[in-house]
Amino acid sequence: MRIYLDANVLFSASNSKSNIFRFIQQLLTNHELVTCDYAFAEAQKNLQLKRPQWVMTFNEVIKAISVMPSHGLAEDVELVEKDRPILGAAIAYGCDFLLTGDKKDFGHLYEKNIAGVTVVDYLCLADRLLEAH
Repeated sequence: MRIYLDANVLFSASNSKSNIFRFIQQLLTNHELVTCDYAFAEAQKNLQLKRPQWVMTFNEVIKAISVMPSHGLAEDVELVEKDRPILGAAIAYGCDFLLTGDKKDFGHLYEKNIAGVTVVDYLCLADRLLEAH
């Protein structure tokens, strides 16, 4: 299964003491994780500004994740401009899920399938993966 990680997921996964870090490590054992250069840059910028002590972990985590070029969003979806490349990349790279903790901008799309990609939060993805086994 291919799972796209939003910038806020990358940010949270950079805290080696967090449950999100452990969740991402577990996902890496059986799934392909991808992001785009746009999300990568946003996560990196926010880490340097807000949590510079996590940058080293971020650099290790990102090595196991495929970082693809950004991609536009052709679908007619209600989404703020800054998040359109996120969903566009998830669709373009054939992801099954777009994992995001951004309830403000993506919440109205949670558990909806857009062009083959289901937008999920952490709990929804964990539930879906448990159901699949």
